[in-house]
Amino acid sequence: MTREDIAGGLRLCRASGWNQVEEDWRLFLDSPGSGGWLMARGGDVVGTAAYMRYDALAWIAMMLVDPAARRAGLGGRLLAEALGALGDASCVGLDATPAGEPLYRRFGFVEEYSLVRAKATIDSARFPCPAGAARRMLRGDLAAVSRRDREVFGADRGRLLAAWFLRAPECAWIVDDAAGVKGYTFGRPGRLFHQLGPVVAADAATARDMVTRCLSPWGGRKLAMDVPLVVDAEWLDFLKSAGFVEERRFVRMFLRGHVHPGIPARQYAIGGPEFG
Repeated sequence: MTREDIAGGLRLCRASGWNQVEEDWRLFLDSPGSGGWLMARGGDVVGTAAYMRYDALAWIAMMLVDPAARRAGLGGRLLAEALGALGDASCVGLDATPAGEPLYRRFGFVEEYSLVRAKATIDSARFPCPAGAARRMLRGDLAAVSRRDREVFGADRGRLLAAWFLRAPECAWIVDDAAGVKGYTFGRPGRLFHQLGPVVAADAATARDMVTRCLSPWGGRKLAMDVPLVVDAEWLDFLKSAGFVEERRFVRMFLRGHVHPGIPARQYAIGGPEFG
């Protein structure tokens, strides 16, 4: 794929009801070692696959096939191309929908844990501004946040976090003290809703503090968070009390035998299935 092909990728996103916008596709095409593949018929893009490299970890995403061209093996061919481009990666992962999971299992992916997409139209009354330690993130915080994220995520995605900070600074919050970074949030706008994540925190109280501070002025805005089902039950209870409802579930998968990096229990929301 090249930038000229993004319009075709966006058409497939719309056909599948996905939330991505042009800036999301550009991250795959502009990031070092990353990229995408497509299949076309009659000049129209009918399938895509993209991948992102975070040093030792590689992430496969944007597996899309035109509804009119499904069940013809295109997804398998695209996945094979993406895996071929990542043959030297020490760990390859993806987030699978129920529809895509059988394909990924045939290629040797195995389930690590489940995630839930929780969505809400924000009611500001449910997010009274707390007196906690969360504050807006500054550009100067990014280096310390990236160091902490390298430990929790399990790979270096500092370039991606910096891009999200510039794109949606209103979503970037941090809790820190003399001992270092205790938590941080990022987010981004989409075609259908805002995506809040990653939300990384030392504990559920810190995550709740940051998210409440972030969302308190967002009344009426549609929002989604993708939550690993390995975090504190207290966090899930908080989301329910704030009006979030489960839309669907999906599973995080890695190639069989690959060592799963990071600390999932500290990831209270991921950055979205397309970015890990």
